[in-house]
Amino acid sequence: MVIKKTKGLCPECGAVLPADIIEEDNQIWILRTCPEHGKFKNLYWSDAAMYRRFDEYDVVGSGLLNPQTCASEDDCPNACGICNNHKSTTLLANIDLTNRCNLNCEFCFANARACGYLYEPSFDEIVSMLNMLREQKPCAAPAVQFAGGEPTMRDDLVEIIKAAKKAGFKQIQMASNGVKLARDKKLVKDLKEAGLSTIYLHFDGVTKETNPFLNISKKVIENCSEVGQGIVLVPTVINGQNDHEVGAIIKFAADHVNVIRGVNFQPVAFTGAASEDNVIKERVTIPDLTKRIEEQTEGRIKQEYFYPVPCVVPFSHLVEAYTGKAQIEFTTHQHCGAATYAFVTEEGLVPVNEMINVEEFFRVIEQMSDKLRDKKTLNKYLTLAEGLKGFHSSVKHSDSGKTGKFWKMLYQALIKQDFEALKDFHWNALFIGTMHFMDNYNYDVERVQRCCIHYATPDGKLIPFCTYNSGPVFREQVWKKHSRPIVSQDPLAELD
Repeated sequence: MVIKKTKGLCPECGAVLPADIIEEDNQIWILRTCPEHGKFKNLYWSDAAMYRRFDEYDVVGSGLLNPQTCASEDDCPNACGICNNHKSTTLLANIDLTNRCNLNCEFCFANARACGYLYEPSFDEIVSMLNMLREQKPCAAPAVQFAGGEPTMRDDLVEIIKAAKKAGFKQIQMASNGVKLARDKKLVKDLKEAGLSTIYLHFDGVTKETNPFLNISKKVIENCSEVGQGIVLVPTVINGQNDHEVGAIIKFAADHVNVIRGVNFQPVAFTGAASEDNVIKERVTIPDLTKRIEEQTEGRIKQEYFYPVPCVVPFSHLVEAYTGKAQIEFTTHQHCGAATYAFVTEEGLVPVNEMINVEEFFRVIEQMSDKLRDKKTLNKYLTLAEGLKGFHSSVKHSDSGKTGKFWKMLYQALIKQDFEALKDFHWNALFIGTMHFMDNYNYDVERVQRCCIHYATPDGKLIPFCTYNSGPVFREQVWKKHSRPIVSQDPLAELD
C-alpha cells in the first residue's frame, strides 16, 4: 500500500528519483527506480503502527522569512543553502571548527587523515557564521553546536565559545570524543566559564567491547562533575554491535544524573562506502531502538512513551499567543526523531508519562493558545490562570513524590513566568532521545525540506544536516573549497 509519494536517491549514483513510501508486512519501505542501476527497496521504519502514531503530530512550518536562495521543487536537494522550499527554521546550527581529530573512528563522517587536506575556518569566519545565524527571520537561531573533526584540537576554542555567547545564543554545545577533556580539567573549567552549555560526548557503550574509550569517557564525566559542566551522551547505535547495551547506557546516565542531562541515541547512517548487505545487517530504525529500550529497561521506558519532535509545537503557540512575539517552532519532520523524559529517583526511573497524560497535556496547551489568540480575550493573565486548571485532568497521581514538584514547576513557569523553575526540571530529569539521520538508502527529500538542524558554512550558507552529510554531500564540497594542503611543518597539521 502506497502511503505517500516523495523523492529519494539512487544508492549507487545519488540521482534524485521519484519514490514511493509503502507499508508492507507491518513495516514502512521506500521504493525507487534508477534508469541506470535498477530498482531499490529499503527499510524506512520497522513499525507501521508507530509510523502512523507519529504522523498525528505532523506540523509543517513556514520556513525562513529571509531564505538564502530561490529554487523550484525540482532543484531539491541540490540547491542548498536554505531555500524557499524549506519549511523549518534553524533550531540547532552546526559549525565544523576543524577536520583535525585525535581519533580515527571507522564510522566518522570525516577526518583530516582521510581527506588529505586541512579544513579549519578562521576565527573571523566563525564569528561571521554566528552573526549570520542570529540574523535569521522571524527568529534567530537559538542554539549552536561546534563540531568537526574534534573541536578541542583548536587553541582558540575558549574564545570561540565566548564569541557564541556574545552573539546571543542561549544554548552553546560542543561535540567531542573527550580525549583532551579527560586530560585537562582546566580546559573543561575554562569552557564552562566561557559559556559552554553542554558537551555532546561520544559514548557507544558501557563495556570495553562496545566502547574502547570508556575510561576516557569516565574521566570526562568526573572532570565535568567537579566543575558543573553538563553532558549529553551520544551513542552511535549499530545493529549487532552495541544495540544490546542501550538500556545499560540509560542506566549509566541515570547513575550520573548530577552531570549527565540526557542520552541522544543516533542510529547509524551509512554515509560512507557501505554495501547493501551492511545496511541490511546493521540498520537500526527509531522503532527498533525504542523497542530495545523498553526491553532492556524491563518495561520502565516503554516504546509508547516516545513522541516525535513536533509534539512540542503547542508550547510555542502558547508562548507566542501570550507574548505576541514570534517563537521558535520545532517543526522538523515527525519521522526524524523521538524523545521522552524520565525522573531519576531513589526507587529508579519514573517516566514523565506516568506523571501526566501526555496527549491530554498537549491538548490543553493548544486549547489555551487558541483562546489567547481569540481577539475577544481581554485578560491574557486570567485566561492563562484559568487554563492551568485544565492541567488537573492530565496530571496523574504518583507514588514517586515527583508529581507535586512537577505541578509546582509548571505553575511557576506558566503563571509567574519564572523560568528558573525549568532548570530544576532539567537537572532532575533525564532526557532520552534519538535522531535518525538519513543516508542514500532511506533518503526522503520531504524530510530534508523539514530539517531543523543546519550547518553554517564560511561562505554564509545554511545546509540541512542530511544534505550536508549524505545525498549531494555538501560537506566535501564545502571543506575542499575552504581547505588548504597539509604541510608537515605547519603546526595545524599535527593531527595527534
